[in-house]
Order: sequence, then C-alpha cells, then structure tokens
Amino acid sequence: MRWLAVLLLIARPISAAEPADVIFSNGSVYTVNERQPHAEAVAVRGDRIAFVGSNADAQKFRDNHTRVIDLHGGTVVPGLTDSHCHIFGIGEREMTMNLEGANSFEAFLAKVQERVAKTERGQWITGRGWIETFWKPPQFPTRADLDKIAPANPVYLTRADGHASVVNSAALKIAGIARATPNPFGGEILKDDSGEPMGMLLDNAQDIVESKIPKPAEAEREKALSLGVQREIALGWCEIQNAGSELSDVQLLRRANEAGQVKLRIYNAAYGPGAAAQKLLEEGPTLNAYRNHFTQRTIKVVFDGALGSRGAALLAPYSDRPDTSGFLTQKEAELLPLFQEALRRGIQVETHAIGDRANRIILDLYERAFQTVPPNERKIREPRWRVEHAQILSGQDIPRFARLGVIVSMQPSHAISDLFFAPARLGIDRLAGAYAWNSFLKTGAVVCGGSDAPVERGEPMIEFYAAISRKSTKGESREGWHSEQAVTREQALRMFTVNAAYAAFEEIDKGAIEPGKLADFTVLSADIMKIPEPEILNTRCVMTVIGGETVFEDRQ
Repeated sequence: MRWLAVLLLIARPISAAEPADVIFSNGSVYTVNERQPHAEAVAVRGDRIAFVGSNADAQKFRDNHTRVIDLHGGTVVPGLTDSHCHIFGIGEREMTMNLEGANSFEAFLAKVQERVAKTERGQWITGRGWIETFWKPPQFPTRADLDKIAPANPVYLTRADGHASVVNSAALKIAGIARATPNPFGGEILKDDSGEPMGMLLDNAQDIVESKIPKPAEAEREKALSLGVQREIALGWCEIQNAGSELSDVQLLRRANEAGQVKLRIYNAAYGPGAAAQKLLEEGPTLNAYRNHFTQRTIKVVFDGALGSRGAALLAPYSDRPDTSGFLTQKEAELLPLFQEALRRGIQVETHAIGDRANRIILDLYERAFQTVPPNERKIREPRWRVEHAQILSGQDIPRFARLGVIVSMQPSHAISDLFFAPARLGIDRLAGAYAWNSFLKTGAVVCGGSDAPVERGEPMIEFYAAISRKSTKGESREGWHSEQAVTREQALRMFTVNAAYAAFEEIDKGAIEPGKLADFTVLSADIMKIPEPEILNTRCVMTVIGGETVFEDRQ
C-alpha cells in the first residue's frame, strides 16, 4: 500500500493557508491566462506559483518567513521563451571576433585587420556576424579582399546567417579548394567568370574549410555556454529552445546541469541525421531533468540555406541571380525513414526551411510520414512537429500547417532585417508570402516566437517590437513589407509565452502566470502592452525569475 500513500500525497491539494516562500507585490501582471488576465501580486511556494491576484489577498500567504519583493509597479509577463536560438553560438559571439555592426565594407576590413595585427603568423583568424546589406555596393567580400590584409594567416569569417562564409587564399589552399573542386551536395563554392574560387562558400561547402580549423578546447565550449546563459538571463529569457546540438554539446549541457551551473531552462534539439539524432532515437527523450531545467525530445534537421546568401530553396529562380534557385541540404529519401522512426519513438522533429520550395517539400515529407505511421502506431498521437523559420511560402502552402498540426516557429526580427534585401532576392510579388505571421494565425496555426541568435541580436524587446510594428528599429517601412502581417501585442506576447510552451509540450507547466505552474516570469521597466511602439526598444529587463528564484536583477 506504500505506492497508494505516495499517490495520495502527490494528489493532495495544498492548503491555501500554507504560507508562501516569496510574494512579488505591486506589479502590473499580464498573466496570459484568459480567466484572470491581470493581477497585482504573485505568491510562490517552492518553485511553483501558489497564488495570483490582488496585493491585499496575497497577504493571506504571508508569515514571518515569507520574503516580500516590491516590484514598484513593474510590468510582469510570463517567463519569456526564445523558441529558436543557438546557445553556444551566443556565447562564442562574445568570445571571438564579432563582426556585427560593421555597416560598411571598410569597417569590416578594419575589424579584420585589427585582429590580424594581434595574431601570430600562420594562426587561424575566425569571426562571425558580417552582413553586406548596407554596404555600398551590397556585395559579398572576396578572398582577394582578405588576401590584401591577411596574406600570412588563414581566415574564415561567417556571415551573420551562419549559412555562408568568406575565406582567403591561405584557407582555400589548406582545404584543397581549387577551380576544379566540385560543389558538394547542398552547398556551393562561388567562382568567378574564369572558374576561380572567389572565397565565398555557401552552406555545406563551408564544411570543407571548417573541418580544417582546430576545434575549440572543451574549456572554451564550457565558457561559451556559460556566457550564453548569462546573456539570455540578463535579457529576460527564462527558457531557450536550442535549435540543434552535436553529441559533444549534449554531453556538455548535461554535465553543466548536473553541476548546477545552468539557471536557464533549456529545451534542446539534437542535429539529425547523424550521431546525436541516432542516440536520441535509441535512448529516448529526456524530460524535465535537473528540476525542469533540461529537456531533449527533438531532432533538428537543416533542409536549405538562407535567403541572404541565396541558399534558401525557391520554387523559381532568384530575381537578382536567375541562374540559381538555391538548394536543399538534405536528401528527401534519407529523411523519410528518419521521420517515420521518430513518430514511432515519440520524438519531435523540427526542420529549418526558409525558401518556398523547401517549405513545400518538408510539408510533403511530414504528411507522408503522418500517413505511413498512423496515430495508433505512434508513441505520441499528436507529435507537434515544427518548421523553423517558414520565411517564404507559396499562398497555397500556408493553410497546410494548421491542417497538418505543424507548428510555425518564426523569428520576427528576420523580417525587419531581411526586408531590406528581400525585394531584390524575390521580387515584389513573392513578398506576399514572406514572414506571413498574421496569415498563419488566421488559419489557426500555432506560431511560436524566437530570435535565432546569434544570427540576430537575440533581444526579446526587438522581437516583440518587430512582431507588432513590422518596421525597422529606425521606424522604417518600405514597399513590399506588408504591414498587414504585423500581429497584436496580445498575439506577440503569446508567441513568446504560451505558444512557445505548447511547441515544447510544456503548456501545463509554463507559458502563463497561474497557480500550479512553474514560477517563471520576466519583469520589465515599462508596460510594453501600452507604451508607443518605439519605446519598446528602450525597455529593459529589470528582473528574471526562474522557479521562484531571482536569477537576474538590474539594480540601476
């Protein structure tokens, strides 16, 4: 009968008179709970919410041992979730040459030249974050450009999107890339009119050079994780959904959690096809480990490139380069068996798909998997598979997401960054199906929001602003930006809270501020549900609370 006693103990409701450990009072609380949308105070017992309501009623949960934290009118929202980012890349951005903000070709070269001056002859120089959008002219750098400033060091510099890199002649020589080198599947070595490599490598072609770069020491990877976690918490993220890990990353994440070094909640995906995905299929998911701080139940597939580097797979050629329509980076025939096994083993699948061709084909593959593995043969009847980015869609494919139960994982800042060059890549007509957040919502699809950091800055206020304004951070809007695709503030908040929780099978525990859920919330310096749009960009996180613990506080 011991099991019955345990079961009764778990099921026993906690008395309302039982005191709270912490009461957060005098806040403007947006709960994202339709039954109680607004409150003043939140009482926390252990790592869960015990009460949500008025300041006066919260006093019923107070005794001599209860801590009371006065929020001084601060705006409180459910703990924000970044539904798509790369935690190691965020940390590495802080450790290596960060080329963000190089808004001219000359500024880009100056940053690289500064690093060359500090680097021993023959040593690799690596960096990330350049983008040519605002350069004059807006064109990719070449190996000749880099050779002039770094003749004695191999150089490998990744574009902001992570789907293209520029290298110099020294790097090409080490990798054995010459005019006769063929393009690998799912990648391209850009060549000039004479057939010589120009130094630009797209998608899988990057691997030829990247495989020659010495791997970072484990201590460096640990530092990258730590820096990434610290940054996310300080920005107000309570959970991140890490969009892809190799086997070594998974092991590091587990060790760091075992040591209690990770305050951030992490919902991790294993890259597939490959060793990480295979291990996940064999061993099964890890759910709510380390006090609800680590879950791994997802395989991440990268199915095409990026729009800016013209690797996104399109149904028709690029408007500004008619000789290409981009490319797929995985073979369809190899994905279907993986998807079928995932359904049988209860593993979620999320797939990077940017171009309209990539999105159509991945929906076709998902649909075939669903048809060949019917619900009674699945470990989870409704698998909540996802498409990451879903940036360019043909109008006929937008309703398919809701119909198939496929979640749309989108990053609003991509629109306000990409729309400066998207008209050139796509032409005006195809922009009707670009970054179509509102169109997806109108069909009944679940749309969760993320940042794709370090591709973008990764700041929640930029993402929220982009979602509701559809304007650049300077307030610009141009032809083809389709302002009707902007969402309401309520919809935007749901994208980063309850919808993100649903996309991770976590809506019972997360996504709203209500009794019984985990005590995760973000406290902001201004009321983002009311202030003018431009002021959202100046709003900062003043407190991040995870499991009732204040893990970050801005003491300004």
